[in-house]
Amino acid sequence: MALTRFPHGVSSFGIPVFGGSVPSTFGDVYFVDYRNGSDGNSGKSTDNAVKTLSKAYALCTSNNNDVILIDGDSGIVETAMISWSKNRIHVYGLDGTSRKYGQGARVSIGVTTDTADVALLQVTGVRNSFHNIKFSSSNTLTEGKFTVQDGGEYTVFECCEFYLSSQLAVTDASEFLCNGDSSQYRDCTFGSNVAIVTANGERPCVSVVRETVTGKVARDVSFIGCNFWRNSADVDNSFIYSSGATDVERLMLFEDCLFCNTLKSSTVMTLGIVADAALTEGQIILKNCASYNVTDFATQTGIWQASGAAQANNGCEVIQSA
Repeated sequence: MALTRFPHGVSSFGIPVFGGSVPSTFGDVYFVDYRNGSDGNSGKSTDNAVKTLSKAYALCTSNNNDVILIDGDSGIVETAMISWSKNRIHVYGLDGTSRKYGQGARVSIGVTTDTADVALLQVTGVRNSFHNIKFSSSNTLTEGKFTVQDGGEYTVFECCEFYLSSQLAVTDASEFLCNGDSSQYRDCTFGSNVAIVTANGERPCVSVVRETVTGKVARDVSFIGCNFWRNSADVDNSFIYSSGATDVERLMLFEDCLFCNTLKSSTVMTLGIVADAALTEGQIILKNCASYNVTDFATQTGIWQASGAAQANNGCEVIQSA
């Protein structure tokens, strides 16, 4: 049995071999190599890798704790939204390390014509996880307003970047839709400090509008150590946007997060978190966070500091531009 390039799966003499934080698994392992792979392959080895994430997902079995490994060599281009309804599938970008942004393993979608392509990826399954991947969309389709929609349960995104290079003037578009139940987002970057957002109103990094994914709502979610980036050309843009009183159930936590409207932007944003209505079914709590180039961070009832005091002004330390 050969000792290199994992010709019989990720093992040597029957012993699982993984690098970095990729775990051993009871499930099957599939390889994705956009440059050299083919979707006609089995995906069971690097020499027989598939080409796209959508094909690897199709090969996976729900609730089997299957693992997908993406080569960090080149970006995967998908031609339609991936509807991720299966459970317990774990995707890792192999990039030599873990990054908050600029990951070598990249998945994108361009311009499509199918009105069902509302995002590059829509998660509705249970206990799926995604690690060290950059997700991006340049779709100009009217319905394609998001890069990723999370409507799953116990989803984890770790060391991932989310970028929507299009829809910069569309007020209800965003990089990420948070309709997840008990989802966790760790060391991720949402948005861009390059693309100039010209929308006259809400074009946030993260939208938490209830039931954008049918029947789904942000419930007990946490953002830990994340970046939220903006290059705003309108004072009414924001990092986080909620439209209704019931958009958050129980808890939404931001801990050790940085909210940055770049100094290169033409405006100082008025608010970091915009909630059109006082939250009545849950709280947004900010712990050890800081914002830059924003006048006030939050003013709506239901947005709290970790101390528990209701905020009439800032939900985190506001650092003004020079």
